Amino acid sequence: MTFVRNTLVIGIVLGATSSASNAQSAASRASARPPTLHKTVQIDGLDIFYREAGPKDAPTILLLHGFPTSSHMFRNLIPALSDRYHVVAPDYPGYGNSSMPAVGEFDYSFDHFAEIIEQFTEQLGLKRYSLYVMDYGAPVGFRLAVKHPERVQALIVQNGNAYDEGLDNDFWEPIKAYWKNRKAFDQGLDNDWWKNVKAAYNKPSMSNEEALRFLFTIGATQWQYTNGVRDKEAISPDNWHVDQRLLDRPGNQEIQLQLFYDYGSNPPLYPEWQAYFRKHQPPTLIVWGKNDEIFPAEGAHPYKRDLQNIEFHLLDTGHFALEEDGQVIADHVRLFLSRNVSRGSQGRG
Repeated sequence: MTFVRNTLVIGIVLGATSSASNAQSAASRASARPPTLHKTVQIDGLDIFYREAGPKDAPTILLLHGFPTSSHMFRNLIPALSDRYHVVAPDYPGYGNSSMPAVGEFDYSFDHFAEIIEQFTEQLGLKRYSLYVMDYGAPVGFRLAVKHPERVQALIVQNGNAYDEGLDNDFWEPIKAYWKNRKAFDQGLDNDWWKNVKAAYNKPSMSNEEALRFLFTIGATQWQYTNGVRDKEAISPDNWHVDQRLLDRPGNQEIQLQLFYDYGSNPPLYPEWQAYFRKHQPPTLIVWGKNDEIFPAEGAHPYKRDLQNIEFHLLDTGHFALEEDGQVIADHVRLFLSRNVSRGSQGRG
C-alpha cells in the first residue's frame, strides 16, 4: 500500500508539474509575441494608417480588408501570426484611420486603391509577400498580383471573389443594375433579399441608390457580422459600432456609393485574374465562411479549376469569418505557409 500511495503521490506531483510547465510555456509563447504597432505613412499627400507586427526579416503577410471595415478586422489575427511572420495591414483611403478626402477630391476606385497599396508596399520596402485578401481586398490584391506576380509568394482568400459564380445571387442584382445606370429605379429589388429592405422602409418602389444606402445603416452592418454565424453571442458588438462610427462620418456614404459603382470594374478583369492563377500557380489557401450571403461558397469552389496547389476549407460561419473562427483560420494560415513559404524568404529588401 505504501508503494501504491507513493506512486500516486509522485504521479500527482509530476502531473501538476507538467500542467504548470505547459501553462508556463503557453504564457511564455504569448508574452514572446511582438506588440502590434499602429503607424502612418504619407502617400500622395494622404495619411495611410497601418498595423504592423512581427520580425521584419521574416516572410511578410499583407492583409487587405473588406467593406465596411478596416485593418481592425485583423486585430486578433495579427498577434496570432506575428511570432513567426512580419504582418502588415493597411487601411484604404476613406476607411479606418486613413485620410478620407471627399469623393470629389479623390478617385475612389479599385484601380486607385491598388495603386495606393502598391506605393505603400514600396515605401515600406516589401519586396515579397503573401497576400491575405477578403471582400474588397480581393480586387485590390489581385490587381497587385497581376502587375507584380514575382512579389506574391502565396494567396490566402477569405470570402473574396474572382469568379462570376460568386456574384450570381440576389444580393448583387440591384448593384449590377447600378453599374449600368446610377439612376436605376426598382431594378433588381424584387427578389427575396431586397423585398425585405423595401418592406423595412415601407416603400413598394425605391431607387437603387436609396436601397443601397440601407447597407450603410447600423442594422445592415450588424447583419454582416452576425448573419450565418453559429453563435451570435460570440460576436462582439464592438465590430459594428466601430465600423458604423466611420460609415456615419459626413461624406462617407458618397464614398461607399462610388465604390459600389466602381465594383463593376472588377468582373471584366476576372478572366485576367484567372489567367494569372493558371500561369503563375501561387500556392493558395481558401478559408471561406460558407454561410455568407454576399460572397457565398459558390464563389469559392471555382478557384479549384485554375489552381493546382490549393488548400480548401469551407467554415461553418458567415461573412466576417475571423470573428467566429479566427483561431481556426490562424492555424490554417500557419500550417499552409510553413509548407509553402520558406522562412528564409524575407519580405523586405
